[in-house]
Amino acid sequence: MASEPSDTALRLRPLPLLIFSSRWLQLPLYVGLIVAQCVYVFLFLKELVHLVMHAWEFTEQQIMLVVLGLIDVVMISNLLVMVIVGGYETFVSRLGLQGHPDQPEWLSHVNAGVLKVKLAMAIIGISSIHLLRTFIEAGAIGQPTGRITSEAVMWQTIIHMAFILSAIGIAWVDRMTQQKH
Repeated sequence: MASEPSDTALRLRPLPLLIFSSRWLQLPLYVGLIVAQCVYVFLFLKELVHLVMHAWEFTEQQIMLVVLGLIDVVMISNLLVMVIVGGYETFVSRLGLQGHPDQPEWLSHVNAGVLKVKLAMAIIGISSIHLLRTFIEAGAIGQPTGRITSEAVMWQTIIHMAFILSAIGIAWVDRMTQQKH
């Protein structure tokens, strides 16, 4: 069992104390992300009500697009949870969740590298949903009801591939740095 640090070990000189304490400046940022997540919950509920109220009027494609929008909101919300919980635990202070039945499995081994890889994968998932929605809407390219151009499809695909390559690069660098330690 680890012993508690002594009072002398906890005392820091003024400059190191200021630098170490500056991590608490991130707290309002994480609280702001919690507020943003509340906005996403509202958006999800609004879209869900819209889907239910108009389900008999929508085509299968319209229902699919709304459902993909709901999935997109959930994935962005998951991304927010990862940033809020993982970022706070990694950069600000421990949450003290050891032994708590609701502790996320991934939190026990989170560090800055793992968090970056998880965030990159979440961004790819979100981008995939957007690209799928674009592909579904691409059937209307050139029609008066079309909301998307072939150039937009091309650029979204290129951007999605850039996300994938970036995630591979982040994971590769993280793996290289883990092997050296």
